Amino acid sequence: MSEISLPSVIALSPVEQPPDTTVRLPGSKSITNRALLCAALAEGESTLSGVLFADDTRAMLGAAAALGAQVTADEAAATVTVRGSDPREASRPVSVYANQSGTTARFVLPALALRTARGVLDGDAQLRARPFGPLVEALRSLGARVEEPAEAGRLPLAVTGPVHGGRVPLPGHLSSQFLSGLLMAGPLMRDGLAVELTSPLVSVPYVTMTAAVMAAFGVQADGLGVAPGRYRATEYAIEPDASAASYFLAAAAITGGRITVAGLGTGSLQGDVRFADVLERMGARVSRSAAGITVTGGGQLRGVDVDMADISDTAQTLAAVAVHADGPTRVRGIGFIREKETDRLAAVVTELRRAGIDAEEHDDGFTIRPGRPAPTRFDTYGDHRMAMSLSLLSLRSPGIEIDNPRCVAKTYPGFFADLSRVTARA
Repeated sequence: MSEISLPSVIALSPVEQPPDTTVRLPGSKSITNRALLCAALAEGESTLSGVLFADDTRAMLGAAAALGAQVTADEAAATVTVRGSDPREASRPVSVYANQSGTTARFVLPALALRTARGVLDGDAQLRARPFGPLVEALRSLGARVEEPAEAGRLPLAVTGPVHGGRVPLPGHLSSQFLSGLLMAGPLMRDGLAVELTSPLVSVPYVTMTAAVMAAFGVQADGLGVAPGRYRATEYAIEPDASAASYFLAAAAITGGRITVAGLGTGSLQGDVRFADVLERMGARVSRSAAGITVTGGGQLRGVDVDMADISDTAQTLAAVAVHADGPTRVRGIGFIREKETDRLAAVVTELRRAGIDAEEHDDGFTIRPGRPAPTRFDTYGDHRMAMSLSLLSLRSPGIEIDNPRCVAKTYPGFFADLSRVTARA
């Protein structure tokens, strides 16, 4: 099954036997987009390997070129070379289309604010529905002029700099992407940057990841601040995507099989590797090494009560696993994922209920009670993570169909082909 020829609806079948295999996944979307931006802002030519090529990262490739970088991509080799450019020297207006990519839009907006020329940022209708207000206010307080021609705090936005930097308040409870975007632009601000969080930060591991990628390009973030400086070009290897890995680790737990994700080891920058810890609490066996993570199922899975604020991109994956547990699973701390590609709390509960599963929505998460899914054609709401997580319900239950499977192209175009190979489907 090819990712470039997916039908409008895909029918999936239960596995014939538990998988026992090793998978090698595409590069991390989160790391790819951070590395592309740092390389675009760096002096000299950087070479990135293990790059993910998907809709979200193609949006960042286009944004890097709009910022003035020279970008050469080799998809077959999963490499990109980037000759950086100083945006503070830009003199012509530019436009960036971020498609559906929240990371691209929220990382690039502060970079556009470094320029003295006007920069316009827009995206797909799905991205236009997501909030940008805190980032807009932060950039204004740092000296940028931001126009909101449609709706306050929403795309499209037009920004004219330069931002001068200094201290800036920022809420942390809506998205860590606002903070990451500001930090990556911070060293090119005249006065550097010091962020003061006005509410607790969600998805903390993603900010830790941002600091690690910045450090690889020669800039040290000091907590929530960064001194004036300049990125240096480097060679940078991108590790496999831990959010994508969650689907295959979950598949092992659900089927009683054994699946190893190669290249995603104990030194990973990604917080979502901790999804394996949740599976371990549920009764799966987990082996970790510098070379990868292995999950082995086999016993009865247990329901858990877990706060997933730091690994929220794997919450829908856990919902699919929870269906096969011996008791209820309560997920907490993820109310902010209502502002993702769709309202992910309402969406996953609605779809599980359609399949006859007892699911309950809460302000900060959901409760899933175990059951056997009835044959169902699931709506994906145009959300790649809905499509990938709900597909896991087919591993043990017949009659599962996924509507609009093509939405996985956002971050993992080859997902259904890889799932088919791993689970040995014809």
